[in-house]
Amino acid sequence: MDKERSRLERMFLRLEERFPRFAMVLYVLRQPWAMLIRIPLGILLVIGGLLAFLPILGIWMLPLGLLLLAIDLPFLQRPMSATLLRGERQWKLWRRSRRDKRGREAPPPT
Repeated sequence: MDKERSRLERMFLRLEERFPRFAMVLYVLRQPWAMLIRIPLGILLVIGGLLAFLPILGIWMLPLGLLLLAIDLPFLQRPMSATLLRGERQWKLWRRSRRDKRGREAPPPT
């Protein structure tokens, strides 16, 4: 399980790099003493994600809650790290396809 744990840690580090505004919050929530905050917050986010049909609450809460719970629950570490990795790949492919479309649609210079 150390392999999945270290992969999840690397994913969190990438998230901190990508979203510097939330880097300190992610860093604090990953600390061992923050388990008393992390588990209830993760449960509340999962419940909020399941109630996505209500205003303010949304489906974005579900993966965030599962990600927080994966820090403490080893059986969630492998699926969450795989999901993050797959999502990151899909995001890169989507951005690359948008960039390529924009490049092709530009009119030739006259």
